[in-house]
Amino acid sequence: MDIPAVQTEREEITSEKMAQTNPLPVPMGPWKITVYDQENFQGRRMEFSASCANIMECGFDNIRSIKVECGAWIGYEHTSFCGQQFVLERGEYPRWDAWSGSNAYHIERLMSFRPICSALLLQNHKESKLIIFEKENFIGRQWEICDDYPSLQAMGWGNNEVGSMKVQCGSWVAYQYPGYRGYQYILECDHHGGEYKHWREWGSHAQTFQIQSMRRIQQ
Repeated sequence: MDIPAVQTEREEITSEKMAQTNPLPVPMGPWKITVYDQENFQGRRMEFSASCANIMECGFDNIRSIKVECGAWIGYEHTSFCGQQFVLERGEYPRWDAWSGSNAYHIERLMSFRPICSALLLQNHKESKLIIFEKENFIGRQWEICDDYPSLQAMGWGNNEVGSMKVQCGSWVAYQYPGYRGYQYILECDHHGGEYKHWREWGSHAQTFQIQSMRRIQQ
């Protein structure tokens, strides 16, 4: 039986839309996040179980509060998963400073987000493993990390910079300053093959080798 042209066109548009909002191959998982266009969970709300590359396509001008019910997510300052990154673990975020934390940078905009698949696939975040290197391209002194470190220097790392990293298991968030402050860089074992050869691969907002604290991302 012939399919009406109108129906075919509608299916093509839907498929194109899904490709835009789910640019990465994401396995099915119990992810759930609710976003609001006003602070303190007020105003318009929408629930998502997959990536969103541009919240404006959903009629929002910005995301101002968030509830993460299942899974860990990355929020981005700009559309198309660009700009500053913010790790979003299970819990409530009534306003922008709840997810930016002690960021030291006043960023109230959050325009795209996606689930962190490697955090979900790991049964126990204690199995997370990461190797940091003194120089780019995995050269120089190296150190295997399997725990949270509020200060790499206090635990014996020689300086305030990390040249490159290999994520062997799980997902991590690295911070520019001690005490989990400053820019956030989400590092995943299923992105770049888990290999981050240079600070340019940490995110579109990265500008320096400076990393002084790290922790595992939890579901």
